Amino acid sequence: MRTKNMATISLDPRFNPQVGKNQHQHGGVVEEIDGLIRVYKDGHVERPSIVPIVPCTMSLERGVTANDVVIDKCTSLWARIYVPSCFGKLPFLVYFHGGGFCVGSAAWSCYNEFLSNLASKANCVIISVNYRLAPENRLPAAYEDGFNTLMWVKQQALNGSTEHRWWLRHCNLTSMFLAGDSAGANIAYNVATRLGSSGTSDFTIIRPLYLKGTILIQPFFGGEARTWSEKYTNQPANSALSLLVSDKYWHLSLPIGSNRDNPWCNPLANGMAKLRDFRLPNIMVCVSETDILKDRNLEFCTALTNAGKRVETVMYKGVGHSFQILHNSQLSQPRTQEMMSHIKAFINE
Repeated sequence: MRTKNMATISLDPRFNPQVGKNQHQHGGVVEEIDGLIRVYKDGHVERPSIVPIVPCTMSLERGVTANDVVIDKCTSLWARIYVPSCFGKLPFLVYFHGGGFCVGSAAWSCYNEFLSNLASKANCVIISVNYRLAPENRLPAAYEDGFNTLMWVKQQALNGSTEHRWWLRHCNLTSMFLAGDSAGANIAYNVATRLGSSGTSDFTIIRPLYLKGTILIQPFFGGEARTWSEKYTNQPANSALSLLVSDKYWHLSLPIGSNRDNPWCNPLANGMAKLRDFRLPNIMVCVSETDILKDRNLEFCTALTNAGKRVETVMYKGVGHSFQILHNSQLSQPRTQEMMSHIKAFINE
């Protein structure tokens, strides 16, 4: 099944000429989002180079140092760490990139730019996690990678690692935040709920790390029932997310046989009682006014508040999904600066 992607990120001209050859070699295309991902009958997956992959030294904000680290060779889990020039200890952000669980990379140029800028503006150390992608690794693989990243950071801290001293010495590990945009925000939330599930001791398992808050930027959630904004919000030609593409991402990333009321997709599917059971720190939710996910994000915030959680909701006027990454609007730059100011205030409360 083929789905048209709405984003205006450039496509690799080498991608399409391979279609005929690969259809013969891999048994034909069974799933496709134009320009983003193609899945073949034998399980082979292709992703065109829609965004440049850049080294950690590329176009960093002044004063920011970055390096890539290997977390788990067996699962090819790695991360890019950003450290601003500073004195003393800084808040520590564990960040997950977006891409519908199916595309994206911590090495994408847009994330390299956004996160080096955020590290500088918000004055924090950031570890950007390059988690496993679906459909090769369906959920909960990305959640496991998120949790394993925390355990890896804990181990480096406890071991007094000299190899990682260059960034660990700047981290206030008792002021850790989970953050992400779109699918990455979904990962941040699900890792946080794992840590805060009643009857577990995962909050103590990660010590000396202490989860102080969670930052969810346009969190990618769904559900079988459509919201008003999903049905009726008119999306411009350069929109980063349409309803058809959203559905396809869920189809490719959820466990086979699941529908969009799986709690990983729809956190409200199990009702308020489940939300009340979670021990969650302060949550900041960034919502975009013209995003198809706007209503679902606002419903999520209301449900968390009603469950007794402390939630800060920020609405960004006149911009859509992933505006801070794609810069696909005249308002993107000023709204991105607003977002960075809001994040800085939140992590320094």
